[in-house]
Amino acid sequence: MEKLRDVTEEQKKFAVDATVALVVEELVHDLKLEPAEALKDFVASKTGALLYDEPSKFWWNGPSYIADLYKKEIQKAEM
Repeated sequence: MEKLRDVTEEQKKFAVDATVALVVEELVHDLKLEPAEALKDFVASKTGALLYDEPSKFWWNGPSYIADLYKKEIQKAEM
């Protein structure tokens, strides 16, 4: 099997979108939210924005780590 030498922008965007789907799935389960609501709120959050900031490489983190940071973000907002 040949190693992938370069990751295209399209592949990076797909990786981010796939990560968002996994994060939202976890949030739906943990926070008992509707999927559409969880997706809308996550994408509009600071954590969601950071995930789409490709140079930050935040998308390299796993979905559970990202979901935990989002949960901390919304807890702070509720205070």
